Amino acid sequence: MTLRQKSEERVVNDNYANVAAIGCGYWGKNLVRNFANLGKLRWICDKNETALNNQAQLYPEVHKTGDFEAVLADEQTRAVAIATPAALHYTQVKQALLQGKDVFVEKPLALHYREGRELVELAREKKAILMVGHILEYHPAVTLLKEIIQRGELGKVLYMYSNRLNLGKVRAEENILWSFAPYNIAVISSLIGQEPSIVSASGGTYLQ
Repeated sequence: MTLRQKSEERVVNDNYANVAAIGCGYWGKNLVRNFANLGKLRWICDKNETALNNQAQLYPEVHKTGDFEAVLADEQTRAVAIATPAALHYTQVKQALLQGKDVFVEKPLALHYREGRELVELAREKKAILMVGHILEYHPAVTLLKEIIQRGELGKVLYMYSNRLNLGKVRAEENILWSFAPYNIAVISSLIGQEPSIVSASGGTYLQ
């Protein structure tokens, strides 16, 4: 379920801030800034006191805490945006959905397929939004390319590939498949309007 599929009865009240940003470090601070600029940020939550205090100083009107459960217990919080380490995504997304919150989570949704499927089914059961942050799908260049393909200017698309030429951040709990492949796959699926029918993968260990 995505933001586009939200049912009319679940429309968020525009009169007050009701979004909590969970994790405000390397990437989370971008979510904090954007929700604050929209006037929708109610909570900043991070167990790292330095990161939390740095953001709290920028947005003193917003509640701050290191307690994720306290945020979920707040009835005025309608949605959470999660940008924590990937190993925490499954547990935190599940907790938020069970508390009736809509959820935006940075990729990957989970580190195991069965956990991802469980979260999708739980969101459907709760009639809640569950959206993964595939930022490249909304990039102007990708949007333009999709329009060009839909207009037929490239003819019939028979083959598409992408390369990643930068290592990015080296993490212990995830690798290149978790960090970058979801972006590429999401963009390609969006461009051609289809989901993969067969998937195969190969990899090697070079740094870890």
